[in-house]
Amino acid sequence: MKFALSTLSTAVMTITFMGLAAPALASATDHNIESPNEVTAVAVTQIIDADTQYSTQSSIQDSAQNNAHKNEIQNKRSTIDTDMGQAEQKTGLTTLIDPITHKSIDNSYPLAVSSLLSLEQAQNILLQVSPKLAANQAAIAASEYQTDALKTLDNPLVFAQLSANAYNLDADLDLSSLKNGIVNDVNNGIDNVIPPIPPLPDLPNFGELVGERIPDSYELKRSGSTAGAGLGVVWPIYTAGRTNALTGASNARTQEAVADSLLDKNELYNTLIERYFKAQLAIIAAYLREDAYDTLQQTDHMAQRLFEEGFISRVDRLEAQSALADAKSESVNANNDARLAMMALQRLLRTDYRIKPTTPLFVSSRPLPDVNYFQNLSLTNHPGLQKVAAKRAQAEQLHALSDTGHKPTVMLYGYGQIEKDPSWVAGISASWKLWGGLDKNASLASSNAKIRQADLSEIEVSDNLLLLVEKNWHDVNNAQSRYQALQSNVDLAAEVLRLRQLGLQEGVNTPIEVVQAQTQSLKARTEQAQAANSYVQSLAALMQSCGTPLAFNAYLNAADIRLPTLYTE
Repeated sequence: MKFALSTLSTAVMTITFMGLAAPALASATDHNIESPNEVTAVAVTQIIDADTQYSTQSSIQDSAQNNAHKNEIQNKRSTIDTDMGQAEQKTGLTTLIDPITHKSIDNSYPLAVSSLLSLEQAQNILLQVSPKLAANQAAIAASEYQTDALKTLDNPLVFAQLSANAYNLDADLDLSSLKNGIVNDVNNGIDNVIPPIPPLPDLPNFGELVGERIPDSYELKRSGSTAGAGLGVVWPIYTAGRTNALTGASNARTQEAVADSLLDKNELYNTLIERYFKAQLAIIAAYLREDAYDTLQQTDHMAQRLFEEGFISRVDRLEAQSALADAKSESVNANNDARLAMMALQRLLRTDYRIKPTTPLFVSSRPLPDVNYFQNLSLTNHPGLQKVAAKRAQAEQLHALSDTGHKPTVMLYGYGQIEKDPSWVAGISASWKLWGGLDKNASLASSNAKIRQADLSEIEVSDNLLLLVEKNWHDVNNAQSRYQALQSNVDLAAEVLRLRQLGLQEGVNTPIEVVQAQTQSLKARTEQAQAANSYVQSLAALMQSCGTPLAFNAYLNAADIRLPTLYTE
């Protein structure tokens, strides 16, 4: 891994890093911004720092307007992670630990990530480590599976039924009433059947004879088991389009989930660009503060010599010391801000070590295409309009479902037992809803209102997108003009500082005049770097409002002005 400044045009390099000093660069990078790299595991991926032990020296040549002098700077980097070792390569899905929340995440995979990342590399990693995007993919998958499940509603339903029973019956039956009834029936029946004849001696009482055969009670005891099996089928052969409406509504919900996922992905891309280049800006600001502090150290040393020789007053000497103390405080604050900006980028990419951005801030001097070009892109690609279209599709399917309220449902059915002499039944049935349940007219009115809501929402979203694109387009142009206009301020401040420093050596200028010139130079360079960051952020916002966030990379690659970057792969 190299530790150097990226190659710039002569003008940008000359103005931005005039007066570069070794203690400034070393202090800004070695002790404050950097932190040791470690190996850890993260939620979605296992993050491994791919950097190994290194110690780099870099020499930077800074030219003035007429190449009057050259200042060679050596920066000695402290060794970080003496031995990282080789990370064990894992294959397949496993359970990993998130370094931030320390929660275990199933169905994850290891991923090796370097601490030095370009913007494009960071974008690729973000897609793999973002819990939000992974959650959105799970929601899309759930909706797709639900749609697949609804597609089989019209298929025949075949079911099997098995039964096994055991029983035990123990009962005492009272037969007295039955017995008396039989005896009376027998006696009455004989009287009615036998014709009148002369009395016969000693005929038997047939009722009593029968009654003697029947007991007054009977104790019933039975036990055993039974088993049975059968097959049945139910086939809805006509559902009036209900199944198609339910499937269509579910598919429209899937489209809405996809649109939501695209919105979140575009927002994450924009957040990444914001944090990535804010980190670059904070690193540049920390460097400039350290550079100013180093220059004021030289001024303070010169002021001490002049004071000892009697060329300046004690007040001038104290002013130089006060300015040096302020510069040191500002340098510490700038380094802390840089660490915080790098930590924000680190959290987004879910690593437990600092991410060092290698893609520099940039500005393109070429004009943007006409605003109509970007507005047409927005109306074609923005996922917000896709979400509105999905909402309308859902409303249309609900309307189709409500329209089936009084239509019949026709089904074939059959059931048969599996045994030696089976019993079976088969038939066809049709059913209509005559009254009750949901009001069909109210349901249709509701779905029509939702369709109208979707149509009006599309108009509103389109208007807002056109206005947003217009605003972002103007922001990009304003930032571009601002950056170019600040170039003259940077040139002027650099020249004034050079003259004031020479004047201090000759006794013409006071230390406070040098301090003021240094302050103006620092302000001009910082403002220009901020203008470059405004250009980058506005361009990212423009691409997001067009629904094409990755088109930002094309403008980045085509940019003709690139600011220095501290880290280079």
